[in-house]
Amino acid sequence: MGKSVTIDQSHEVMAILATNVDWDTLDGSVLQEQIVRKPMEAGKQFTAFLKNGGRVIVGEPKVIEIYRSESFNPAKFIGEGWTIEEQDERSLALSELDLTKIQFKTMLKDDEPYVKGEEKLRRLKETGYIRLDAKIFQTLWENQALIPEDWKEKINNNTRYVFFDGTILRNPLGYRCVLFLYWGGGRWRWIFSWLEDVWNVSDPSALLASS
Repeated sequence: MGKSVTIDQSHEVMAILATNVDWDTLDGSVLQEQIVRKPMEAGKQFTAFLKNGGRVIVGEPKVIEIYRSESFNPAKFIGEGWTIEEQDERSLALSELDLTKIQFKTMLKDDEPYVKGEEKLRRLKETGYIRLDAKIFQTLWENQALIPEDWKEKINNNTRYVFFDGTILRNPLGYRCVLFLYWGGGRWRWIFSWLEDVWNVSDPSALLASS
């Protein structure tokens, strides 16, 4: 490693950016949400950019960081009255995630067209798989360039809904719910499903092997 960056150098870099970025082409609401409101995350991303020689990293990263300094807050992310019911502690212990290691499982038995959410969750727990939690979901949602392209692929010509069963939420009406991501209408979207609903082959859970 070379010499450390001096204060003067850092100020010079900021001045160069201030006068050479094409600000008119940027979305001010995105800057407000992703930079101003999340300075620590923005700083980490800019540090990664500089470590790569001041070049944008091309291609999908295989290993992503999960910043656990701030926990997933369902009341803030979804709305007032939402709470966390239970979580997979093994997922909460992950500070980084190799996206290539993620497995998708529906927990359907042979010739079973669907399974109810609570039964699917029970089967998942029995398998020992690590169920990815809502903070991982949030990390991908807020950094959508990280989401693997193959997650857009349909299953039996139906939209793929990727569930994050490592966090079970309770909504203001008392229903247990799970968050999921899906690609629809040319963009990523998210919503939640009640565990009283049914899951089919298009509704896999995002999991990691336990060992």
